[in-house]
Parts: sequence; C-alpha cells; structure tokens
Amino acid sequence: MVNSTSSHHLIDRKARPLVETALSDTRVVLVVGPRQAGKTTLARQVAGPDRPYVTLDDAGALSAARADPVGFIRGLDRAVIDEIQRVPELMLAIKESVDRNVEPGRFLLTGSANLSTMPMVADSLAGRMATISLLPFAQSEIRSTPGRLLDRIFAGEEPVAVENSPLGGELVALVLRGGYPEALRRTAVTRRTAWLEDYVAQILDRDVRDVANIDQLDRLPRLLQVLAEHAGQLVNNASFGAALGLSSVTAQKYVAILERLFLIRTLAPWSSNRLSRLIKTPKLHFLDSGLLAALREDEEQALRQDRSRFGAVLESFVVSELLKLASWSERRVSLSHYRTKDQDEVDVVIEDRRGRIVGIEVKASATVRPQDFRGLRQLQDAVGDRFVRGLVLHDHDRVTPFGEKLQAAPLSVLWTM
Repeated sequence: MVNSTSSHHLIDRKARPLVETALSDTRVVLVVGPRQAGKTTLARQVAGPDRPYVTLDDAGALSAARADPVGFIRGLDRAVIDEIQRVPELMLAIKESVDRNVEPGRFLLTGSANLSTMPMVADSLAGRMATISLLPFAQSEIRSTPGRLLDRIFAGEEPVAVENSPLGGELVALVLRGGYPEALRRTAVTRRTAWLEDYVAQILDRDVRDVANIDQLDRLPRLLQVLAEHAGQLVNNASFGAALGLSSVTAQKYVAILERLFLIRTLAPWSSNRLSRLIKTPKLHFLDSGLLAALREDEEQALRQDRSRFGAVLESFVVSELLKLASWSERRVSLSHYRTKDQDEVDVVIEDRRGRIVGIEVKASATVRPQDFRGLRQLQDAVGDRFVRGLVLHDHDRVTPFGEKLQAAPLSVLWTM
C-alpha cells in the first residue's frame, strides 16, 4: 500500500526521457503542467553549468525580463527558464535567438499555464519547439510500474489483473490523496487538505493575472466550488454563471481560464456521422482527484458509504490517470466522451491517429451488470472494426468478460500494466 512520497526519495518521472530526447534534437523544449506538479524539480535535473537555471518567480529575474526581453535572452546561450508564462514577451526574443543559432537544446522552458492558447506563443515558436506535459504524479510513477496500458491495449493485449489491487476503503483513500507531490508528503488528511486549499488560493490570487485580465477575480473561488459539485457532468455555462450572477459568456471565459491553469479539464464530445443523437457538449473533470475532493469537502468515511458521490471523484481520477498515460505514450491519442440524448454514455473514448477506438466506462461499485456495457456496445457497433476494446473499470480485483472485446477490469490496470 502506498500512502505517501518521502521528501528524501526522488520519484522517476516518465516525462524525463522525453525531455532529454527532445533537447537532443529540438531548439526549444517546453514542459507544461500545473504548479507544484514537479516541473521545477525536473528542470533542475537538466540544468547545469552550460544550461543555467532562471526562474521568473524570482522578483529580480522577473523585473529584468519584463523591462528588456530581448536583452534578457541575448545574455543566455543556453538556459532553463522556469514559469515562462509570467513574461510571454520572452517568446519572441527566444525565437530571434534560436533562429540565429539553430543548435538543439538551447532553451528548456516550463509553464504553469497552457501557453498554446496564447497566439504570441503558438505563432512565434512553431516548428522550433517541442511541448511535453507534466501532470501531478501518476500511480505508475508513485509505484514504479511501467505505465504502458494504452500502448498495450492498442496493441491488442488483454487487460490483466494482479494481486493486491486496492479495493473498497483503500481505493477511496488512494483516490482522495491525488497526485501533487507536496500534498502526498503530508500523511495527515487535515494537513493535506490545508495544503490543497492554500494551493488553490495562491493560484487564483496570483497566476490568473498572468494569463488573463478579468474584472471579477473574487468570483473565481466560488466558481471553482460550483464546478467541483458538477464534476463528471456536462458543461453548462449558463447554470455555472447563474449561481454567481454571471452571464453565460463570462462563465465560459472563466471556465476556460481555470482550464488553462490546469485546475480543470473538459473532454470534448466524441462525434460520428453514423450516430445522429449524440450530445455535443463537453464534459467537466478536475485534473487532480485530491484537489476535487478537498473543494467538495468530501471525507473518506462518507465516500465509503456514498458510492454515487464517490463516483464523480473516481471518474476524474481515471480521466487524470489516462491523460498522464497518454502524455508519455508511444501513440498519439485523443480523449473525448460519448453520450446520447437517451443518456447512454461512455465516460472516456480514446482514439489514436488511425481512428481506432478504446472505450472506458468507470464504475465505483464492485458489481458490474450487462447494462453497464450499453454505451460501449453502441460505440462498438458505430465504429465496427476500428473498435479495439471496451473496458468497465470498477472496484474489483478480477477481469470478467462481457462479450467480444468487452470486459470488466480492476481500476488498478491503470498502473499495473
């Protein structure tokens, strides 16, 4: 059983080989992800005498970069620049520098906001920059397991159960811990919750200003709580806004800001010309199940008894784990969700570049029934030979077949394969 991470034990990140490979053949490498996900630790591992480390969280460096972006970059042959979103103007200066000197590995940048949505970034370094995601710890990183589920399932392998899968209360506890390194170092639930609350407050107080100009900053904490209660549901900006006295358009803008800061993640709806009754609305998730539980004030004992409420937190946990697996997978995949107007659904549809499909349904219960595969069967019929496998992941320790390419499997396959 894994309870926490030791401050003395450095966990190997799956992203590190990706970063090192990218630095060997690409001029600029950008590592993006939430604050406190481990970007600085990773960046410092590749810094050195020939690649100095600079953080824009330092007041002096921040002031110098903002005052003279071009001069700031001209003084650097190679560098690690942490929290680049604080001075996006540096991107144009970096472009000028790497166009003059095209050697690979000149700049490793980190950002705590999704910079691809900023035109200045997307346009200036196109073709010159590799982007690598670093999210909070995946279970496969914490447990030093392969983390190759997506590659193996798309390769045609069957899901495999292992002994000692966390079940029942142990699974609830695992999900509520989440993956932020600092939170995991706190073994007491009260201390972990306090850290998560402070974390959110600091991001909403400081980082929002780096990525957007908004008039009603004080509404964001309340909006985040509203979103937490709607995790696992379809996005409804009109409803979100009404709860706070905001217009639907303003609520949509604020939700997008929270997504850029890696607090939440929306899954786009899966579409097919063969099915006409599909819902075309994104689905809302949180990128860290521990943070979601803290915002909802969900306690472990209560969730052990209320499996329906646990289900929303569990679904965000699974989505987050799949996003982490996808970030280092050998395959380029996209994640979406499937829902019809008759309320049949598949929680996560994973599609590779060849259009092949893996469907994932999440259940908090130990029992799986044939009707739990209804959405997966519809998806299988819709895509035909492109359907690789459909899994219902649930609170169990065995794999159970429910038809051709359809199985119920333990949630632990997310990290044991």
